[in-house]
Amino acid sequence: MFDVGIVGGGMVGAATAVGLAQQGLDVVVFEAKLPFDYAPEQPPDMRVSAINLNAQTLLNSLGAWQDIESKRLCPFNKMLVWESDKGSTQFDCNEINQQQLGFIVENRLIQLALLNRIKVLPNITLVSGANIKDIHMGAPNIIRTEDNASYECKILVGADGGNSQVRRCLNIGQQGWQYKQQAMGINIKLADAKQRDITWQQFRSSGPLAFLPLYDGFASLVWYDSATKIAELKRLNMSNLKTQIIANFPHKLGDFEILQSASFPLTRMHANQYCKGNSVLIGDAAHTINPLAGQGVNLGFRDVSALLECLSDWDKREISVHHLLKQYENKRRSSNLLMMSTMDAIYAVFSNDNLPLKLFRNAGLNLADRAGPIKKQVMKVALGLA
Repeated sequence: MFDVGIVGGGMVGAATAVGLAQQGLDVVVFEAKLPFDYAPEQPPDMRVSAINLNAQTLLNSLGAWQDIESKRLCPFNKMLVWESDKGSTQFDCNEINQQQLGFIVENRLIQLALLNRIKVLPNITLVSGANIKDIHMGAPNIIRTEDNASYECKILVGADGGNSQVRRCLNIGQQGWQYKQQAMGINIKLADAKQRDITWQQFRSSGPLAFLPLYDGFASLVWYDSATKIAELKRLNMSNLKTQIIANFPHKLGDFEILQSASFPLTRMHANQYCKGNSVLIGDAAHTINPLAGQGVNLGFRDVSALLECLSDWDKREISVHHLLKQYENKRRSSNLLMMSTMDAIYAVFSNDNLPLKLFRNAGLNLADRAGPIKKQVMKVALGLA
């Protein structure tokens, strides 16, 4: 019997596995589809994350950060947010005495680094290539795969994403909705191959436009807009899509070549509870958030840190660990809800053309730029330092 079974070996699930194994627990991880191997000549992936300093600290403690650094990433030192020329806020790492605000990293490289750690830890078993057939909740939890193998574990962790099979098996309900806006991600190669150190976001009533710098002059654009507009953009060839980007994105973007694009819906979901019996939800299985400020996977990594802290007190001779999982839920559910509500408030404020509100928004951005201690505290919260 394993101490912990983790369904989902993505970034959050793999990080949980490594952390628990480092605490001496016997862990089994289920991931049906492993990522393809890394090669330096590969173009950047579509799926990237803005890793904050708290997440970097966690990945470093898990022994994965050095692996990521040896491949490719892009540190950013500044973040600019504006709506018009009349109002803007710039955040700079020097304001809080940090070397960076964060790093833009391809999700696959984070997952690969964690999987490499899983391979060398003797107390982790990785089960790949087979989907979960069914899960029996109890003492112990029993997980069966489609090849009819059976695994028993004392604690079950659902790290299997927004459409979580574990959450359904636990009969845990959720609240949420799909936003009216959708998003298109567009990977580009800038004509000026210099690596940028700033990420920026321009708010518009139809949805923000964002720039995320990648390594060696590559970058990722994110275009938020109505579902109708995103559908129109998807139908365009590369040449016409570039014309639309030039017409809509700020001139500071400069010349570029489009590499690839993909679109995705924006969904909010929050599980009604994070734990049930000896089972627990983590990351996107527990919550999905508007990606407006890039906090999604950072919230997931904060879940990991909290769960590791709670289970560090686990005496394996105890049959029930529900009280420890409840501590994790109490730590994380209210904090995640606050961040989700904050992102929704920002989304609501900037998603209309009301003139008085527009003037108020621009004045607010200017005020925020000069807010001193308040601005620094906002930065620390976003970076996971508070």
